[in-house]
Amino acid sequence: MVYGLITILVIILSVSFIISLLLRFTSLTESSFSWIIMLLTFVALLVGGFVSGGKSKQKGWMVGLGTGLLYSLLVFLVQFLGYNNTFSTEQYLFHGGFILTAIIGGVLGVNVVRNSRMV
Repeated sequence: MVYGLITILVIILSVSFIISLLLRFTSLTESSFSWIIMLLTFVALLVGGFVSGGKSKQKGWMVGLGTGLLYSLLVFLVQFLGYNNTFSTEQYLFHGGFILTAIIGGVLGVNVVRNSRMV
């Protein structure tokens, strides 16, 4: 789960850096990136779940669930401790989607690693 969480954080920090450069040096606004950021967050969680599942080699759904929950807990802690806000209903739905995406990634990661070793 830790490798998956690290993968998620690296992807998200890299994307954030690139988007911040685009916002700084172009005339684009933050609102024009909202759906792109959401899509890339789902991709990051899918990849993170995939890495976690591939590393564990068993019970991909549990590992993906753990990875998604760790990510959601980290975001919640940053938001609660840093900004003194809790999740809204919309954020709960997004994080439910994030966790499901990480579970799917975990299942795919376990199955891809197993099938590649059978050949």
